[in-house]
Amino acid sequence: QVQLVESGGGLVQAGGSLRLSCAASGRTFSMGWFRQAPGKEREFVAAISKSAGSTGYADSVKGRFTISRDIPKNTVYLQMNSLKPEDTAVYYCAAESVTYYTGGYRSKEYEYDDWGQGTQVTVTV
Repeated sequence: QVQLVESGGGLVQAGGSLRLSCAASGRTFSMGWFRQAPGKEREFVAAISKSAGSTGYADSVKGRFTISRDIPKNTVYLQMNSLKPEDTAVYYCAAESVTYYTGGYRSKEYEYDDWGQGTQVTVTV
C-alpha cells in the first residue's frame, strides 16, 4: 500500500493561485487529483502518467490547472491558477500502485488503489 501525504490547500480569493503537493511512499504508476465539493460526488481533476509524458484534465480546469511530477522525489503537484469559487472542494491525491495498462494515465476513481487524506481548497469571491 502506498502512503500519500498532501499539502498546499488553503483559502484564496477568486483569481488567485495555489499549488498542491502529494508525496508518495512507494511505487506508483498513474497519479491523479480528484475533488469533492459539498453535496456533490467526487470528480476527476487531472492525472499524469508514470513517466510524466502524458497528462489529462477535466474540461472545467483545462488551461487553468497544471499537473506535474517530480519522479526522483515521487511527488506530484497541481498548480491551480485563475481559481474560481466553483473550484472550492476537498482535493484528493490518488495513486495507481498496481497497473493492468501499458503507460498512460487513469481518470476513473476505480482505477486508483491508494488515496490521500484530502486537503481543503476554498476560493472566495
